[in-house]
Amino acid sequence: MTTRPSPFGHPFLLGFDEIEQALDRVSKAANDGYPPYNIERVPRTEDEPERLRITLAVAGFTRDQLDVMLEENQLVVRGRQVDEKTRQYLHRGIAARQFQRAFLLADGMEVMGADLSNGLLSIDLTRPEPERIIRKIAIASRDL
Repeated sequence: MTTRPSPFGHPFLLGFDEIEQALDRVSKAANDGYPPYNIERVPRTEDEPERLRITLAVAGFTRDQLDVMLEENQLVVRGRQVDEKTRQYLHRGIAARQFQRAFLLADGMEVMGADLSNGLLSIDLTRPEPERIIRKIAIASRDL
């Protein structure tokens, strides 16, 4: 069994093991194509900052059947439909199904809100301007 070398195995990249694990989770989740989604950049306006909008095609799901959760640094969207036992189908091409779609968020990303309209679930995120941190590190002298 061969393992692929990790790009985070370089000696100058210290403490990035959590990022590597997150990338592995995201790559495994990316193989499922349902529901389809878009990610777009919404430009800044006078009233609102620049933001990112994730739009998922969730036709057939009601607001009560959808959950949008922030779990640590992941935005997780879940949909649950239940089969209605009282209906008799002559043809069933639209199956009741469940899904889970996760998006890894960078530190500091904030969820502004979610909206369901015409079968599209839109989630707006803000990306705050990163604060530039410069700090001088004192060098201690340990000479005897």
